[in-house]
Amino acid sequence: MPLKILVLSNYRSTITVRPEAEIFIGLQKAGHQVTIMTYGDSAYVAKFKEAGIKVIDFHAQKKLDKKEIAFIHQEIVTGDYDIMHLFNGRSMVNGIQAAKGTRVKVLLYRGFEGHIHWYDPTAYFKFLHARVDAIMCNSEGVAEHIAKASIFRKPRLITVNKGHRLEWYQDVEAFKPADLDLPADGFYAVCAANNRRMKGVPYLLKSFAHLPPEANVHLLLLGKDMDTEENKKIVASLPNPQNIHFMGWRPDSLRIVKMADTFILASLYGESITKSVLEGMSLGTTALITDIPGNREMIEDGVSGYIVPKANPEAMGKALLKMYQNPNATKAMGKAALERIKNRFNSEITIKGYEEAYLSLVRKA
Repeated sequence: MPLKILVLSNYRSTITVRPEAEIFIGLQKAGHQVTIMTYGDSAYVAKFKEAGIKVIDFHAQKKLDKKEIAFIHQEIVTGDYDIMHLFNGRSMVNGIQAAKGTRVKVLLYRGFEGHIHWYDPTAYFKFLHARVDAIMCNSEGVAEHIAKASIFRKPRLITVNKGHRLEWYQDVEAFKPADLDLPADGFYAVCAANNRRMKGVPYLLKSFAHLPPEANVHLLLLGKDMDTEENKKIVASLPNPQNIHFMGWRPDSLRIVKMADTFILASLYGESITKSVLEGMSLGTTALITDIPGNREMIEDGVSGYIVPKANPEAMGKALLKMYQNPNATKAMGKAALERIKNRFNSEITIKGYEEAYLSLVRKA
């Protein structure tokens, strides 16, 4: 049953949006008719058009804007869509209003846990709005949070992970440590994230206090605002402060991740199926992550990586030391991570999951 699907999202950044954008290219190739409203200068527009997708140069700029709502409504009516999938705040608020009086099924996307509460009036303009037919969650952790937040109305929750494809990363060439002025014999843990409280970077730094002084383990911190005074103070207190490297945001971060022995993330809350971890796994880099919703779904503990308690520097330090002392086992887990992507977090599985979700909503009508 071919579907007519309208998508409202932002596709300006190629690498960041690739897992999502490829879903709709896949659905178009599967015989469905996809139309995408996004910025006309988005990086993916050419690929969308090449796949036969209709692209409308539009992105919501202001919530509850009457002209924008009318524009979306007119497209819904003219296109006679079965499904409208909304991916960000302004698109959700305006898209929901635009759907009133039409037959289109309205889906929202939620990619991270938190910030939805039954007592928050703004939630009823988006995720808790009565016109929403379903919410597509990127992890079971996200779905669990929304279920708890929904007291007066229980929205339909569908969990489909955004998958990756190993071929996206085949051309990534790993740096050599010397390229980055690093010792050739080091063991490298990389963390790629913008520094926010939820990322738990202070706990990550403190985990290095639990490594023996002779351990040649280096931490490469990629992302914005990592070198805060708090973080630098922690680094100064470590036995080997010279082994912590603040590298800032880099466009070639994937080359560093591929060079690394482990991808490490000390998140405290608010994660889902974290894209940076899946990228690392797709490059064959073993993950070391915390036991929070979303995170714990990504790897099999002790098989494709390690999972440790959150806010526990000692546990993270012990796991890191174990990886350092058993390099062959660490490499084997990296290979298992590749298989995990291929068999569990594959983009083709995601495309099928979205298709089945859409069809179930239409058939329910």
